[in-house]
Amino acid sequence: MSTDLRPDAVAATPARNPALRSRRQLPRFAPTGLFGLGVLLGAGLSAATGFSLTLTVVYGVVLGTLVLYVVARRVEGGRKAFDRLVTCLVTCAFGIAMVPLVSLVWTVLENGVRRLDGEFFNSSMLGIVGEGGGAYHAIAGTLIITLLTALISVPIGLLAAIYLVEYGTGRLKRAITFLVDVMTGIPSIVAGLFAFALFALFSGPSIRLGIMGAVALSVLMIPVVVRSSEEVLKLVPNELREASYALGVPKWRTILRVVLPTSIAGLGTAVTLAIARVVGETAPLLVTVGLVNGTNLDPFDGRMSTLPVFAFYQLTQPGVPPEPAIDRAWTAALLLIILVMALNVVARLISRFFAPKTGR
Repeated sequence: MSTDLRPDAVAATPARNPALRSRRQLPRFAPTGLFGLGVLLGAGLSAATGFSLTLTVVYGVVLGTLVLYVVARRVEGGRKAFDRLVTCLVTCAFGIAMVPLVSLVWTVLENGVRRLDGEFFNSSMLGIVGEGGGAYHAIAGTLIITLLTALISVPIGLLAAIYLVEYGTGRLKRAITFLVDVMTGIPSIVAGLFAFALFALFSGPSIRLGIMGAVALSVLMIPVVVRSSEEVLKLVPNELREASYALGVPKWRTILRVVLPTSIAGLGTAVTLAIARVVGETAPLLVTVGLVNGTNLDPFDGRMSTLPVFAFYQLTQPGVPPEPAIDRAWTAALLLIILVMALNVVARLISRFFAPKTGR
């Protein structure tokens, strides 16, 4: 092996050859400024052709990206310019994806705060026509049915996930996995019809109970718990299981004392996200629970109210005048968004504070 130490080889290094030195870099603020210049040009072009917010956004994004690419290619070279082009396109795609979400949250917040008062939380719709009333009965019904759903779904889902990861083999495991995947994609109305048919066999077609809604939501929640918990349990290192087996600990105790404590944070997150998945479902509850204007806290006796169904009926059957009912529907929708956001925050807190400590 030989090393070429000739003077001409040394002279060809980037440090000695100005042609191989890196090109100049745009200042940190330059990309934003250039993109903003293109947006201003797009706004001017849109105003010249008849102002439209949609055209302004389209022209601004296109011209802003074009201006940034041309200047970057001139100053920094083709590779860096292409990198900035892709970065700009990805950022614009993210902004476009955020527009519907921000618009949705803002619209619900703007319309929902009108009735976000004490009366809305501590009164029902019993005897209310027009102004006034609240959603206490719907809030209580949502919490009760969601709690029952979790009590049904979490044990079944966790046990099924443990079986698939720790015990399942062969055709039975593949069959269970396939059925869980199929259940994950079934329409929510099908779950409602299943629960309705199940209870109608024993009590007739006119039956409507809160527990029926919990069963319907469980059909939707169980596969989510199974799949999420299965993935969490697979993350537990096999070395921990093998170390426990080497000490003579039986498999069931290893699962109870090693696997589950190690994955408790992920399992808690999976369960919380699964609850957030079903808490806003409307179609199954329309079929199984119905609606009542009074407060019913017994899920085994008669109809109950829930926030999704309450919002649906307030919007579709507002009465005269319609404005108070529509305001109540928006406030119920706002409460659902707050509830789902709170569950997601709880999931993140569980994942953060209950994760196993590595000592690093």
